Amino acid sequence: MCGIAGFCDFNSKSNEDVLRNMTDAVAHRGPNDKGYKITEAANAVIGLGHRRLSILDLSANGHQPMVYNQLMVVFNGEIYNFKSIRSELMLKGYNFESNSDTEVILKGYDCWGIEIVEKMIGMFSFAIFDRDREELVLVRDRAGVKPLYYFWKDNLFLFASELKSFHQHPLFRREIDFNSLNLFLQFSYIPAPYTIFRDTHKLRPGCYLHICLKTKKVFENSYWDINEVYNRPKIEISETEAIDKTEQLMQSAYQYRMVSDVPVGVFLSGGYDSSSVAAMLQSTRTEKLKTFTIGFHENEYNEANEAKRIASFLGTDHHEWYVGANDAAQVMKLLPEIYDEPFADNSVVPTILVSILASKDVKVALSADGGDEIFGGYKKFSQSLRYTTAIPSWAQGALATTMSLVNPERIPYFNKKYNFSTRYEKMKMIFSSGDPVDAMKYISQYITEREASEFLNIPVKQYSTCFEMGSKINDSNNGLNRMLAIDYQTFLPDNNLVKVDRATMSVGLEGREPMLDHRLIEFVSSLPSTFKIKNGINKYILKEIVHKYIPRSLMDRPKRPFIAPLTVWFKAALKEQIIEYLNIGVLTKQGIFNAENVIKYRDRYLNGENVNYQKLWHILVFQIWYNRWMS
Repeated sequence: MCGIAGFCDFNSKSNEDVLRNMTDAVAHRGPNDKGYKITEAANAVIGLGHRRLSILDLSANGHQPMVYNQLMVVFNGEIYNFKSIRSELMLKGYNFESNSDTEVILKGYDCWGIEIVEKMIGMFSFAIFDRDREELVLVRDRAGVKPLYYFWKDNLFLFASELKSFHQHPLFRREIDFNSLNLFLQFSYIPAPYTIFRDTHKLRPGCYLHICLKTKKVFENSYWDINEVYNRPKIEISETEAIDKTEQLMQSAYQYRMVSDVPVGVFLSGGYDSSSVAAMLQSTRTEKLKTFTIGFHENEYNEANEAKRIASFLGTDHHEWYVGANDAAQVMKLLPEIYDEPFADNSVVPTILVSILASKDVKVALSADGGDEIFGGYKKFSQSLRYTTAIPSWAQGALATTMSLVNPERIPYFNKKYNFSTRYEKMKMIFSSGDPVDAMKYISQYITEREASEFLNIPVKQYSTCFEMGSKINDSNNGLNRMLAIDYQTFLPDNNLVKVDRATMSVGLEGREPMLDHRLIEFVSSLPSTFKIKNGINKYILKEIVHKYIPRSLMDRPKRPFIAPLTVWFKAALKEQIIEYLNIGVLTKQGIFNAENVIKYRDRYLNGENVNYQKLWHILVFQIWYNRWMS
């Protein structure tokens, strides 16, 4: 796991000092080694920089940038099956000087070109410069576990693992894209390919970017598409066969993620996803697996007791840390540095804290993101199906029309309920659409498009995102499968994977995602959807597998999201930050938000009215980010 940065400067104004500054901006991602190389091409200056976190082949042989013949590479990630690919290359006459997966990528690219990615099982983002072909190629893994950003403007191309690297280039333009800010307010993250800055993009998962030095053309291609995966023919298989095959793939994926030359641990929340990782891995080894959990003193948010019971049953070496508002306040100070793009997921605080806890004992931590997106775990899937199928489509249309004529703020009794007007507007849009994918999008919004425009003082347009790609999924998929495919390319990579990557990397910890092995999603996507949600039971097939390792009595309980009790902490230790960043003077001078509307909402919250704190949280997170990166 590492940090990469670089440029392709057709103006030839970038130099090694700039490259060093860009690369060292992500030094936290790779504290063990650093490397920088500048190459003069026919009509551009190419710079590749690397910061290394040594996990495989701890020797100097893994140093990057790595060069072979006409090729030079910088790589962030892990290729778990690199030994089998290396053996294949050796049969073709290639020799190896290291035991690193980087050298396998480099020589595999020399042998097969971009098709090397078809052979790779892992998480990765890398950049390869081919001197002979005069091209720079950037690649990101299928699920988007590893980040990769790029900036392209005025004949200057920049790339990096994190946006903070771009600030080190004197020609980078820090211009806020207010359409992206509009998306952030709605979803708490900015969906790919957009970022908070203009002319700056996320390379989408399963894609590679090609920069031709001769023509100065930049274009993106897909080598793996989750929509195409779901569009493949469904298989006819018994439930028992499906469970057995899924379990085999999970075992293979989980064991691959234990490949390391440094200690490995597991984040354990006590839910089915993380428990499956801990249980399956502990069942195949005699040494105790290290597991890590964050607990809260507020019981309604606390899962630490359940995690501890599961760890005790499995016999792991368990570590826990109970945190409170003061711990959250300390983490809040770090948020804009760790998340250098506005990011407001509720669970960033515990995710950072559990990363701090784990980093004291291990260098690699396995998380369990993807289980909900693969097996159908979130309530929003069931809700979306229920809302769009419970009543006839003609009745939904009539309801939407009627609801549009009524102001929810004037409905007695209900207008005092928590977040009623927002929920009212969402249901109106759901009834108007009648499509479960649209319903999932509206449910996923913390702030509706209309509300976001009322908070903003600047006109914006609604960008198209992967939420609108439901039509690309064919009729062999029902509503559930269509939602799973869309969630896999929105909430998973741009929210959950961002959260874990930045939190772990901030403390020099490698985070791995065993449930995101592409072989697993390719198989499960071909299964009948009734194996995922059966008789109202979410993640049915996964639960049946977990119950082979952990008694049902330990696992059966209501699902709790892994979030911090912000609604409690806000009114205590975090109140000062609300007052500091959300005041009339700051907001008016800044000119981005409608100061009057924000202050009115802030005061309603502080006065104890039953309003949605999440809306304030989004604006507060942006203000803290703005103060760090735009002041």
